[in-house]
Formats: sequence, C-alpha cells, structure tokens
Amino acid sequence: MQRKRWQGLVVLATVVSVLAGSASGAEAKTAVGTGATADPYKIGIVYSRTGLLAAYGAEYIQGLRYGLAYATQGKMAVNGRKIELTIVDDGTDPVKAIAAGKDLIGKGYKILAGSVSSGVALQMAPLAEQNRVLFISGPAASDAITGINKYTFRSGRQTYQDVKTAATFLRGIGKKVTVFAQDSAFGAGNYAAVNNIVGSQGHSVGRLLVPLSAQDFTPFAQQVKQANPDLLFVAWAGTTAPAMWRALEQQGAFGVSNKITTGLPERAAWTAFSGVESKIDFLSHYVSTAPNNKVNDFLVRSMRKRNQVPDIFTPDGFVAGQMIVQALTGAKGDNVDKMIAALEGWNFVGPKGQQTVRASDHAMIQPMFQVKLVKAANGKWQPKVVSRIKGQFVAPPEPR
Repeated sequence: MQRKRWQGLVVLATVVSVLAGSASGAEAKTAVGTGATADPYKIGIVYSRTGLLAAYGAEYIQGLRYGLAYATQGKMAVNGRKIELTIVDDGTDPVKAIAAGKDLIGKGYKILAGSVSSGVALQMAPLAEQNRVLFISGPAASDAITGINKYTFRSGRQTYQDVKTAATFLRGIGKKVTVFAQDSAFGAGNYAAVNNIVGSQGHSVGRLLVPLSAQDFTPFAQQVKQANPDLLFVAWAGTTAPAMWRALEQQGAFGVSNKITTGLPERAAWTAFSGVESKIDFLSHYVSTAPNNKVNDFLVRSMRKRNQVPDIFTPDGFVAGQMIVQALTGAKGDNVDKMIAALEGWNFVGPKGQQTVRASDHAMIQPMFQVKLVKAANGKWQPKVVSRIKGQFVAPPEPR
C-alpha cells in the first residue's frame, strides 16, 4: 500500500484512568492497580466524543470501560502492568483523527482503537499499517475495513452482516429494492452490500443517496414514494434520523412500500418511529434483552446499578476492551506481531454471544437479530426479539 501524506491539527490527548468519567479536561491518572510496578500499557482511543456520531461514541467509550473491567477482573492490569487510556475526540472528522493517531504513534503507542465513523476508520487503517501498530476499529461499519491490512481489526459488526440480516425479510424473486441512505462511506457501503447480496438473489436494486448536509428531507421522501419499491432499505446514522423518518411518513412513503427495513437505532431515537413502528422490520446489531450469557449479564447488571441500559454500540466498546486484553495477554509485552497472532482466530463470548475473529481477514463473526419495536403498557418502547441469527449465517464471504 502506498504511503499517504497526512495533513492534521495538533490534538491534545488526555490520559485518564480506565474508570474515569469524561476525558475532557482530566489530568493523567493510572488505572486501579494490583501492585503492578512496570511501565503501564498505554492505549490510544480516538473516537467521536463530539460530531455527527457523538451519541455512538458515548456508547462505545462506556462499553470499553466495562469491557476492560470484565476482561481484567476489575484489576485494570495485564501481565503485571497497569492499563492507561489516552482518549482523544476526533469530532467525527478524519483529519482530526489522523492528526491524533500520528501524535499517539509518535509517542510510542502500539495500540489504537475507537473509530465510530467509517470515513475515519478507513483513514486510520493505512496509518496503522504504515507504522506497524495495532488498530481496533469500533462501530464503523464499512465492509472495506475487513481485510484492509494485517494490523486492522474490528470490534463491531460490518455492513454485510446488516444487509444479510435484512435479506431474511425478503421473500420470492424479481422484487424491486431501493436503498435510501446518506451520501457517505456508510451509505455507499450499504448500497454496495445490498446490491451484492440482494441483487444476487434475483432482485433489482436501486439507490437514493442524500447529502450529509441535508436538513429538509421532503424532496427525498417524495422520490422514495415515486420509486414505489417492494422493499425500502434505510441505512441512516446520526442526529438527522428523526427528521428523515418524519419526512417519509408525511410524504406517504410507508403507504407504497410492501416492506421497510432498517437497523434498530439507539434507544433515544426510538420515539422517531411512533405511529409507524408496526410497519418496519428491524434488523438489530444488539438489544440488551436478546443474548443469554454471563458476559451480557455482567454488562446489564453493571449498568443497571447506574440506572442505565446498554445501547446498540455499547457491545462494540465492550468487545474492544476484551480484544485489547487478549492482545496484551497473548503478546506478554509490546510486540505488535504477537498481539496480532493472539487475536487471529480467537473465539470468545462477548455481550452478544459467541464471537470469532476470523484469522484470514479479521472479520468479526457474530450473531444478529430480527426485532419489532412495540410500546409496552407503561408507554415505554421495548424491542421484541423475533429471531436470533447465528453468526455463521450472516458472515461475510471469506477471501480466496
């Protein structure tokens, strides 16, 4: 891969303990230790504390802390060395992320993690390869992250797994499918995956991509109605989702499509589906009530103590914590090649259930879920799990 020239800004990184609250303005602290005296493992977390995907970043960083606590049994240390996180806000901006990554690498950091945005992750991955450091991408969903290089892993799902799950809602052949998405790496990746997966099953696939800067979605909703698809696949991320769904409803898009499917978003966005929830089939990366395992029990129980509930990207952070500990434990030091070897082919139980880091391309094989969104008697929204889909069934094709 050719070396790219990166432009960037100087970013102030804040070192915090694993269980610290906000990274902003905190002084350097060591993690709660167990008598560890060697130099700490310093892990760089570059994620979206602000920006378009800040809500996802908040879920990720919270999950990361619980994952590290679980994987170290509360010791926050591995191999007799404490774990310290240096947390940097990329603002969902690839330029800021690269500047932060270069700064951390220049200070000797061997592990970087945290990308929420696919656009950020696809810039960070080559940087990791060029500098031979371990990079664990977070909720960023682009399929292109998988297999991009040997130094890059992912703790979350990828677009193929979303689309493969969505394809289970479509029956018959010769159907018309429209992908309604943002004009971004995430949106383009979803269209490519739908075209590849659903198109290969005998259906025709079109797309309607909306600029990220759009605030008025009425004209786009009108185009959706005019397209009159048998299946409308909506791929959307960020704070504009409620306005987008309102536009679809107001313009009558729900009345023309036989099926509308989308990923179940973060809990705060569920109210956006009020009145149309019964018309949508949701694919789900994670809901806290779906898995039945001790890891998820730990996460749910720990967050309940703070009157909180795990959200869709909390497991991505949690699994990142597990992966960091696995890499350090296996390497028994700072050798990145040994960290990679410790992760490749690793089978483990995460909050979602049984997961595997596929050795050939670092795809994260994991279960997915079909859900419906219902309103309980108390007026609160609840996800109803319709089906649990095994990780092998939705696994992306293995490279030849």
